[in-house]
Amino acid sequence: MTFSDFDLHEPCVKALAEQSIITPTPVQSEAIPMVLTGKDLIAVAQTGTGKTLAFTLPSVKRIVDNPRKGTRILILVPTRELCVQVHRVVEGMADAANLTTALIYGGVGYEKQTKALRKGAHIAIATPGRLLDHIDQNNANFKNLSALILDEADRMLDMGFFPDVKDIITHLPKDRQTLMFSATFQDAVARLASNMMHNPEKIVIGTIAKPVDAVTQKLYPVLPERKLRLIDEILSEAQPESCMIFLRTKVRTEQLTEMLKNKGWKVAQIHGDRSQGQRQQALDGFRTGKYRILVATDVAARGIDIDGVSHVINYDIPDNPDDYIHRIGRTARANTTGDAYTLVSPGEFQALGAIERTLGHAIPREERPDSPRVISVFKPEGKKGTRGRRVRSMHRRRR
Repeated sequence: MTFSDFDLHEPCVKALAEQSIITPTPVQSEAIPMVLTGKDLIAVAQTGTGKTLAFTLPSVKRIVDNPRKGTRILILVPTRELCVQVHRVVEGMADAANLTTALIYGGVGYEKQTKALRKGAHIAIATPGRLLDHIDQNNANFKNLSALILDEADRMLDMGFFPDVKDIITHLPKDRQTLMFSATFQDAVARLASNMMHNPEKIVIGTIAKPVDAVTQKLYPVLPERKLRLIDEILSEAQPESCMIFLRTKVRTEQLTEMLKNKGWKVAQIHGDRSQGQRQQALDGFRTGKYRILVATDVAARGIDIDGVSHVINYDIPDNPDDYIHRIGRTARANTTGDAYTLVSPGEFQALGAIERTLGHAIPREERPDSPRVISVFKPEGKKGTRGRRVRSMHRRRR
């Protein structure tokens, strides 16, 4: 099967062929026919499987066949970086179809965005907060909107973004198509989604909430005060070609970046307090090899398309399994292999337990002479897990 076998806009198919993109991925093969029917859809597929084209190609076809004024497609994404990345894909198809696009996110000026929206850009890719600013200023016209698309839908429907998404929906026509694409989609998220959709179809490609087999996972038990020393040891031993290190907080991201620079590593950082220019410079430098290590909060965990990442290190174990899956999904992309290491302290055993229950097995451990005991719901080497006596957790969720 090729893209030519679908009822798509021919110039878009030709533009893909010029990039040697001929054969659709599984999620594209299943999603495209459903989107073309106009039905609502929930699509769940692992990171890096081509979800952006899966919703862009049929959506472009539908609005080309039914031309009307104003913004016709609204794509909501959780981060500025993902906004830029999705736009790169969408813009190519839009150009082929003689459609205009608007890129809407914070950290940059309003003027260019305002102009694009007021001109009635056919396709808008936006983060919720900045889009609401434009809505409040009457810059956006969604009267003839054909489709609302939520990329990384599970993140868009968590409590951090959900109020903004609900607010945006009140400004959209009820007679629209709603599409939700994500790598994970838990029951609680599905219940929220059901209130925004009309009898949605659902497709699931591969295993939900499981990392690809090409990722080799390893766990390093460590006391909190020894993490800096251990991360230096791990990097010195692994000598990664390119490595992403994830932390929970901006302050710790700054501290680790400074330490790695002092050790001679070529390192860049991104987090919420960095300007958009700084964040984009860091990502571009990491992609081109100028920086060997990218230290980041979860702003970079979802949807960022960076090929060739050899290692992912969770300096701080994530609070929930979905974030773990998304983080380690930055490696082993495009038919390559990768390594994912996680540092975990005794007080973080509950977060570890949630991740291992989702995986269905213990993460193999790398014990060192000074490694502390960290409780797990599973025992390594397939032994029966010990639930035993209750242990008071020092773990606290950080916001």
